[in-house]
Amino acid sequence: MSDVRRLYILRCGYEILPKSVSVHGADPTVILCEPVCAYLLDTAHGWVLFDTGADPARLKDPVLRQRFFSGPGWLAPPIVLPEHELLPQLARLGVGADDISAVILSHVHYDHTGHLKYFRNARIYIQRREYDYAMGPHGNPAVFDDDYRLADREWRLVDGDWELMPGLRGVLTLGHMPGHQSVVVELPASGTKILVADAGDLHENFEQERAPGECSDPALGIASIRKLKAIRDATGGEFVFMHDPDDVHSRRLAPDFYE
Repeated sequence: MSDVRRLYILRCGYEILPKSVSVHGADPTVILCEPVCAYLLDTAHGWVLFDTGADPARLKDPVLRQRFFSGPGWLAPPIVLPEHELLPQLARLGVGADDISAVILSHVHYDHTGHLKYFRNARIYIQRREYDYAMGPHGNPAVFDDDYRLADREWRLVDGDWELMPGLRGVLTLGHMPGHQSVVVELPASGTKILVADAGDLHENFEQERAPGECSDPALGIASIRKLKAIRDATGGEFVFMHDPDDVHSRRLAPDFYE
């Protein structure tokens, strides 16, 4: 029996990206406006958050905006409207930052780590190899160290596939980043939801088995896509995409939920 009661999908803004960032070998002159999401899980053991969106403070401050989003590789800063901001969305659900008991990080790109600093009471679950990469001299312009190099935090380093509780497990999905992971959720009425994160941004990644464009190893990226497809087929579940606009815009978004 699953200990997960509800899944909330929180739309946390948009990124302006060349399609080649999302699909290996795609035309870089095709520009996409992709949503950014986070996921709130109501469980028998407290509130769990999968990824934390981008920090809007860097967009509101002109100095920070220039510092973080104007270098090589950036077409434009992300777009985070007031209604996209994560903490107010949580507050509208009656959830404060200190109520989050656990955060699962898919990986350490800025659009997944931006609010980690606010969840002071949360255990932080991350793949060991992603943690080691993040804490080392990575030189990645899309990884913002001050999002996660935080004092007095309870890091829980995991290796490979793992289970947080009945109905909630992490799946190692290598390729996009050194220790990327996805999450599989079992819901009482809706069944299995596979939160793919950046294992594949778009339906196209899975339908055509094309690795993410930003991929440390495209072969590993394709293997991870096939791994998630095997989980889907074995469970009768469905993929929930974090960045595919067609998928996200068709979903029940918070304050609505899946149960």
